[in-house]
Amino acid sequence: MHKSAEETRLPVDIDVQPLVQAAAALRPVLCDYQEEIERAQCLPHALVEQLHAAGFYRLVRPRALGGLQVDPLTFLRVVERVAEGAVGWNLANNSIVQLITLGLPDEGVHEIYAPGTDPVIAGTAVPGGGQAVPVAGGYRVSGRWRFGSGCQESAWLLGSFQILDGGQPRRNPDGTAAYWRGVFPRADAQVVAGSWDVTGLRGTGSFDWMVEDVFLPERRTMVHAGAPLDNQWQRWPGVPYALPAQAWVGPHHSAVITGIARAGLNALIQLAGEKTPRGRTGLLCEHPQVQDAVGRADAMLHAGRAYRSAMIAELWHTVAAGKEPDSVANDRKQES
Repeated sequence: MHKSAEETRLPVDIDVQPLVQAAAALRPVLCDYQEEIERAQCLPHALVEQLHAAGFYRLVRPRALGGLQVDPLTFLRVVERVAEGAVGWNLANNSIVQLITLGLPDEGVHEIYAPGTDPVIAGTAVPGGGQAVPVAGGYRVSGRWRFGSGCQESAWLLGSFQILDGGQPRRNPDGTAAYWRGVFPRADAQVVAGSWDVTGLRGTGSFDWMVEDVFLPERRTMVHAGAPLDNQWQRWPGVPYALPAQAWVGPHHSAVITGIARAGLNALIQLAGEKTPRGRTGLLCEHPQVQDAVGRADAMLHAGRAYRSAMIAELWHTVAAGKEPDSVANDRKQES
């Protein structure tokens, strides 16, 4: 199918994109919510509604499913802009889990992304946590999963499990353990109170969650391919879905890290412009050692962000030109 130039071209200036500007404009609002988020260990309903209104829960979803189908650089910049606290982490994880669900059978995908809905999805992409017994039309699943970031504001939860045949786990042809993924309605799951006891990112609400003998229809299951993750969503049209999984998975957390780093540097710069160190004259910002340290940190941050963007852009342009990235081509050679 012929692709238009608009569909294959990355934005020249990411920061002028409307979604990125909306994320920047939301930062004062996030600061107002910060204490409440940390105290409650979840995102307040009013804030979740604002994130919905901004389109942030539809960033990576295909247009055919009511999504915005953004490129990875725009996605990462939005995450980075709101990543001073828990919001960036939850938004990044929700988006990657949405990508994973695009690998479900069509019937399951259209159930989750029914017209008129804008679901938040939490869960984890790593293997393990549950066990399933085959029954007519699907499986009966029980299990407990960790790191359910955003589970309290979600409508669906993603978890991995093993299928038991006669009490024994199914195996891959090479004898290794086989895993499947399933998507559960939030109403079928129980969040384990007290299971997220940390000092940082408390507001992500990354509690354990569990299900007990829940029926999971086959349409909401898929094989757990790859370690840690393969692209199982490439049947959807568009360059974003033809990219290797590594263009999305991994960078999504690095955007949270660079967002937090930028917020920390900005806080230091503000403090340095107001504080006079004890026993010294002059503001902190006037001291050469402080200027040197801030300059070095800023350069390192810019270098890291530039390298990340360059690598993703290289992958994008390769795929947009109809070619295979070197990593994918090498994997195919090894398999053959």
